[in-house]
Amino acid sequence: MLFDVHTHGKLAKKLPFSTAYTDWLFGEARRAGLDGLCLTEHFNTLQFEDLYGYLASVSRRTGDCLVLENGLRVFPGMETDVAECGHILSIGPLEAILELNRRLAPHKERGHFPPLAQLLDLFEEYPVLVGCGHPYRAPGHVPEQPIEQLRRFSFLDMNGKDMALDPERTRALTTRLGKELGIPVVSGSDTHQAVQYGCIATRFEREFTTIDQLRQEMNAGRYSIELSEQAPFLVRTAGLLKRSLKEIHALGGDYVEVLTSQAPV
Repeated sequence: MLFDVHTHGKLAKKLPFSTAYTDWLFGEARRAGLDGLCLTEHFNTLQFEDLYGYLASVSRRTGDCLVLENGLRVFPGMETDVAECGHILSIGPLEAILELNRRLAPHKERGHFPPLAQLLDLFEEYPVLVGCGHPYRAPGHVPEQPIEQLRRFSFLDMNGKDMALDPERTRALTTRLGKELGIPVVSGSDTHQAVQYGCIATRFEREFTTIDQLRQEMNAGRYSIELSEQAPFLVRTAGLLKRSLKEIHALGGDYVEVLTSQAPV
């Protein structure tokens, strides 16, 4: 089962949610060979609940995942900023993710992000799997936090963006921290658009549809991380595409139409 643990369903946090764009994204995810992904959307993205409401309406619930018509398994999740300048991933049942997002409403603006310990306390009230996203990306300071807090994580994210830019440093530091904490290291692309799918992925030996099963497979080590030889090119191209699409939107154009229209040959 080819899986991506860190993805997004919108081009950017402050842009409006688009059903057409999200449909395009998940279609491209399937074409990239993915069987499933964690939708770790930014907790303070515009129209967070609209995104998940739409996905729930066009999928069937199987265990804790939302199965789309094309067969892609989407596990609901969220990426939350903490005061220590890090990003924390949570993955769980749809209802838990939506309720957590509502409870975090007072903390969505910069300057009000929750401290790591406070956020982890909140997550412990819910059946969610919690990990640290791209732990060594500047200016984050999560790895410098007290070891008793770091041991509350269930996994670390060996992130596609960081692996594309500096694979040796990212692999060494993330693997070392995982061993120190005694937790698994899995991989996610961190994509906001389709070009970056497949730059890195986690291949699990067994299929799963629940958070508990995902946890079991991670802890058992029944997976391998696959880094594409084209990762630097894919990540660089994805960054160019994202900037271009945002500029189209800023100029009053329809970036979704640009992506999804079928131009005559």
